Amino acid sequence: MINLLKKGVMAFTISIFTLSLSAKDVFPDGTVISQWFRSNQKVRLADLGTPYNITDYRVVNDSTLLQTEQIQQVIDLVHQQGGGVVVIPKGTFLTSSLFFRQNTHLYLEDEATLKGSDDISHFPVVETRVEGQTLNYFAALINADGVDGFTISGKGTINGNGLRYWKSFWQRRAVIPKCTNMDELRPRLVYISNSKNVQLSDVKLINSPFWTTHLYKCENVKLLGLYIYSPFEPVKAPSTDAVDIDACTNVLIKDCYMSVNDDAIALKGGKGPNADTKPDNGSNCNIIIEDCTFGFCHSAITFGSECVHSRNIILRRCVIKERATRLLWLKMRPDTPQNYEYVLVEDIKGNARNFIYIRPWTQFFDLKGQDEMPKSYSSHVTMRNIELDCENFFNVTASDQYDLSDFAFEHIKVKASKEGAIYKEYIKNFSLKDVEVNNQKID
Repeated sequence: MINLLKKGVMAFTISIFTLSLSAKDVFPDGTVISQWFRSNQKVRLADLGTPYNITDYRVVNDSTLLQTEQIQQVIDLVHQQGGGVVVIPKGTFLTSSLFFRQNTHLYLEDEATLKGSDDISHFPVVETRVEGQTLNYFAALINADGVDGFTISGKGTINGNGLRYWKSFWQRRAVIPKCTNMDELRPRLVYISNSKNVQLSDVKLINSPFWTTHLYKCENVKLLGLYIYSPFEPVKAPSTDAVDIDACTNVLIKDCYMSVNDDAIALKGGKGPNADTKPDNGSNCNIIIEDCTFGFCHSAITFGSECVHSRNIILRRCVIKERATRLLWLKMRPDTPQNYEYVLVEDIKGNARNFIYIRPWTQFFDLKGQDEMPKSYSSHVTMRNIELDCENFFNVTASDQYDLSDFAFEHIKVKASKEGAIYKEYIKNFSLKDVEVNNQKID
């Protein structure tokens, strides 16, 4: 009887623990966060299959010699042999676009560098995805499409060598002030599309000419322990977003450092008046960014500028060390029907110029001949347990273009250099609990 009683108590205890864990570890819409997000073991070289050191296959350590064809031949050989890992040893190897295939992996040893060519003519034009549209554009430095289980790992560096591209962009902008990213021809650093069970771990991704890491229509992607950097001085590295998540499901970004001259995390997925009906576009669902450190960036997390729908997005346990422009930025694009819902930002410390920033985003848009702007929405946004030094606390503009509803600010302590009121009437069902700005309670 005693043993049965003990077993009953134990079962009850386990049941309560399971219930409490499930109750706590949920997405903002209440669905339980799967175990996949909590299992974060990094891949090991020994588990990736046969290693193929590129210097064993006519590739030499020479930072001035373009060796794209030779490195691609190693990748193709690995694929033909049934799979394995392409190993970049200590040294610097100059290349343009490389295309990884099923059962091929990339591993960069400590002090190994893949360096991108700064001559755009070295990069092939392919059908790809850029700025919310499918079109012909330049392939990235590292490409993987339609693969299952692809990994990039090691302690080495992928260096986009972007300085020449950045200077060219700013020269063009000086002559043509309205030139867009598409007008200045430059490659991304890493582009992974239509893939699943992907992991990028520990490598350094630096000096990208354009977006640094672009994920399109991927599922189950983990970015672990990455160092992502591009400069904002003396030459600004334009549009070098750290991570662009474009119509993806189940993405974990954990223990990463991101400092770039644009958005750190940008949620994308399509643009245009009928973007929500186009099969190339899609939603971002179940995205967690946690335990990360942000340096300089335009925003720690941005919804847009090309984004149709994002749901269940969590940014938590992060530090902003150098003044970011914004903590949370909702880009409300006037030519695109947008829905940003079930968002949680919690356990944040540091400083940013703006705590929350919501305004019509009118830098580039095209109604495609339509007279009326599509309506957009953002709802169920919670920001809690945050200590932040900033200039503006509530940088929100009301607009007929969008509806904001069901926002909650909880346990927030802010120091703001610019006094500004919270206009609760801009947001339907806006609740404040234990919110302190410059040592004054706000309700």
